Amino acid sequence: MNAWDIVKIVLQILGGMGTFLVGMKLLSENMTKLAHGKLKTMLNKTAKSRFAGVGIGAAVTVLGQSSAFTTVMIVGLVNAGVMTLFQATAIIMGANIGTTLNAWVIAIGGSDITVIFFALAAVGVLMTMFSKNERVVTVGSVIAAFGLIFVGLKFMSSALTFENGSSEYEAVSKVLRSVRNPFLLMILGIAITALVQSSTAVNAIILTMVTSGLTVGGGGNAALYIIIGSNIGTCVTALISSLGASQSAKRAALIHFLFNFFGAVIFMIILVPWSGFSDTVLNGVIPLGSMQVGNTDLAPGMQIALFHTLFNVVNTLLFLPFVKGFVWIAEHIVPVRAAEGQEAQSLYSELDERLLRTPSLALGYVYQETGKVLSYAVATLDKSFEAFLARDVSAAEQIHARNSDLAEANQKAIAYLVKMTAASPVLEDEQTISNLHYVLSDIMRVGELADNVTKYTRSSVERELVFSDEFLDMLRTMHGKIQRLSELTLGVFLTKDRDKLKELDAVEDGIDADRKLLVEAHINRLNEGKCDPANSSVFINLVGNLERAADHITYIAHSVADGGREAYLARK
Repeated sequence: MNAWDIVKIVLQILGGMGTFLVGMKLLSENMTKLAHGKLKTMLNKTAKSRFAGVGIGAAVTVLGQSSAFTTVMIVGLVNAGVMTLFQATAIIMGANIGTTLNAWVIAIGGSDITVIFFALAAVGVLMTMFSKNERVVTVGSVIAAFGLIFVGLKFMSSALTFENGSSEYEAVSKVLRSVRNPFLLMILGIAITALVQSSTAVNAIILTMVTSGLTVGGGGNAALYIIIGSNIGTCVTALISSLGASQSAKRAALIHFLFNFFGAVIFMIILVPWSGFSDTVLNGVIPLGSMQVGNTDLAPGMQIALFHTLFNVVNTLLFLPFVKGFVWIAEHIVPVRAAEGQEAQSLYSELDERLLRTPSLALGYVYQETGKVLSYAVATLDKSFEAFLARDVSAAEQIHARNSDLAEANQKAIAYLVKMTAASPVLEDEQTISNLHYVLSDIMRVGELADNVTKYTRSSVERELVFSDEFLDMLRTMHGKIQRLSELTLGVFLTKDRDKLKELDAVEDGIDADRKLLVEAHINRLNEGKCDPANSSVFINLVGNLERAADHITYIAHSVADGGREAYLARK
């Protein structure tokens, strides 16, 4: 074998690997789009049951076609405070099981029957080119992605297929047998996986090699050590993703690493002294020659896929009872920072861009954060109203500072929504994003109206205006209804429970009636000479601002109804 032959083999392997990775990326992205609502529903079911968590993790990974993708999502959800470490740990374990499906698919990737799948690439591309239906285009992309995956696998297989005993076969076998140390082979698996950030890609290489009849690392358990290493190497993606995130997110990424690391230790303890594990166990289940398809024996690749499944299933069964132990270790390795308690309560943490890969999850996250900001705006209005009753002009500075916080949160949320729109969500998400822009505007208006109330406080104090107890009691009643309206709105907004809209509208109608009653009572008192005319501007403006704040809070609730805010205003 000359130098040019070696270069051609390397280039063909690289080309096949590139095609394979592009196919996997397309598959992951478009399966995520197809699974749109399902992913959100599954990850929202973060039940306390460990077994439910494992099932959710496995299912989400099968849909997303990547355990790294699932783990990064989990890191994002933990960072967002949507998921606890306990829930995340079980889901991460399930994700490792879900990703084993890829190995079984890859195991047949180098066989003669894959030629049938090559046409999928063309069929999928034609669907994306000639269809205007968004769902058909997505399905076409999935089909094309499958085709590309098998084309890539076949390329690699062809590059590594030599006649047994030929000079090429002997030369490549010599290189592959040069590394025999189990720990070096495991480190090699870690390094390559960390480099390409895909354990599936490393599995594809190993499976293609053994299916092509090549001996890795002197045979026996050698290929298994690389597979073990790839499971540790895949943790690098999540660890990188956690950089700059909250302490909880770092712990989630660390738990992913610990799970695979401890599993690797256990399996290395078993495999290193038991050199005949592969021949005894794997060959016992799937004997060589038992999976002959055309000229290809799929059994060697199927054995690797079986081991990959055993590794993750056995580790999950072993470690699932110790989920709390993993959380305890992670919390002690990554201790609580002095400021972490404050961070957890902050309403304005950075919106997590990890979730943008799944717009439905990102939208759920934005809804949660927007709910916090809405609560903050309503609390600002409450403080402003209480300051008016107490004639406390010093509260104006605090209200102004809170409005600055609201403005900052508003800018961050808008920037995040713009990025989400660029992520090409489905049409349903586009409408929701549009509604959220209106919601953010309504929240800002509530804060601005709270600022107006402080001006009326200052005016009443400076002008020494006095309001009757009757008037103040009526104001308190109106404000109490606004608080109830806010509670209902928050519940409707976060849960999309449209059944409560009737009750909410009734409360809002009551606030409108209170405003009308207050104004009429004030005019009557003026006519009877029982009220100072100087009070009128403050009185009428204050009542009007409270009623307008209630309007904007109501608009937010109706943003989740059919047609959103605009349809509600049209009906009004």
